[in-house]
Amino acid sequence: MNSEIASNLSIIRKGCDELLVEQDFILKLSRSYSSGIPLCIKLGLDPTAPDIHLGHTVVLNKLRQLQDLGHIVVFLIGDFTATIGDPSGRNVTRPPLSREQIEENAKTYYKQASLILDQNKTEVRYNSEWSDQLGSRGIIKLASSYTLARMLERDDFTKRYKSGVSIALHEFLYPLMQGYDSVVLKSDLEIGGTDQKFNLLVGRELQKEYGQEPQCVMTMPLLIGTDGIAKMSKSKNNFIAINETPDVMFAKIMSISDELMWQYFDLLSFKSISEIQKMQQDISCGLNPKEIKIALAIEIVSRFHSFKEANQALLNFNSRFRDGIAPENIEEIYLGVAPLSIIHAMFRSGLTSSNSEAQRHIEQRGVKVNGERIDNKSLLLDRGLHIIQIGKRKFIKIRLD
Repeated sequence: MNSEIASNLSIIRKGCDELLVEQDFILKLSRSYSSGIPLCIKLGLDPTAPDIHLGHTVVLNKLRQLQDLGHIVVFLIGDFTATIGDPSGRNVTRPPLSREQIEENAKTYYKQASLILDQNKTEVRYNSEWSDQLGSRGIIKLASSYTLARMLERDDFTKRYKSGVSIALHEFLYPLMQGYDSVVLKSDLEIGGTDQKFNLLVGRELQKEYGQEPQCVMTMPLLIGTDGIAKMSKSKNNFIAINETPDVMFAKIMSISDELMWQYFDLLSFKSISEIQKMQQDISCGLNPKEIKIALAIEIVSRFHSFKEANQALLNFNSRFRDGIAPENIEEIYLGVAPLSIIHAMFRSGLTSSNSEAQRHIEQRGVKVNGERIDNKSLLLDRGLHIIQIGKRKFIKIRLD
């Protein structure tokens, strides 16, 4: 392995959880280097929601690194597989989406992903192109190439089977269809989150069945959400969408813990390993972690907006943090018909995780409604718009009819 390939491999390895089989991938890299033919790198995303969040960009960042090294990315929109529903990490059957929902969500996916990917080195495909054409006979033939025993080796299937939780037959089709995508695309490397490992390996096995050189598999860690507990997800309300305003994005990044900040540097930052290690040393020598977190926030906000807007977001953040000034673009939530108790409003809007937490903030005189500090836990909010604030940084705007 020459020095250039070794250097490329070091870049590719950064932040990844596993690279399987690494020796096979080194051979692919060497062949690509010698022939000048780029590798085909596959990423499949099912359009299950309209927005991409920073958790999705972990794999997108890795794809961009591979593009910068000269390889081609196939950005595969799973408009067919989304109709089945990915069972990865699920303890119940995932409800499939309607074709209308999928098409609406798919419209925004590549547009948002192109903020990271090099469009000149990206091929956009939809797996309905070939999956719709398979028909019943084709799907039966595909299913004959994989055994039920191997399907039940999958951890989430095994747990559900042993605990008596039902597994619908169509769920076994998902990894098969995802694997068939790799066969059609003749991919050299497929990238996904750690929860996708089983699906990615199915693609490798199916390529062998179809007489192809098997793809290598790279898994990336799942980004922890802003709550510091669960993986980033819209359903858990711990996400940072890439189309959020600079102020909201900056504030959310600043809200993560000092410990979690390093995972964000590893998985989201384009800084080198040595630069990150230097920042860790600076903190051990007394630098305030907040200064490092500001650098992270500026880097990420600049990526999706601009450096000028990122710096303005810093100024706005400092004003709110120091003076408790309400931001201009506060998220507005409709909470139904008035009157509504302040405690229920705080919980239902997501400002607090429970009614008891809302009550505690009021008792500690940490809550303002429309700029006025309150201490009445029984306060009822009338119809109209209300800005609720906890401390100096948490704001929400609610509307009642």
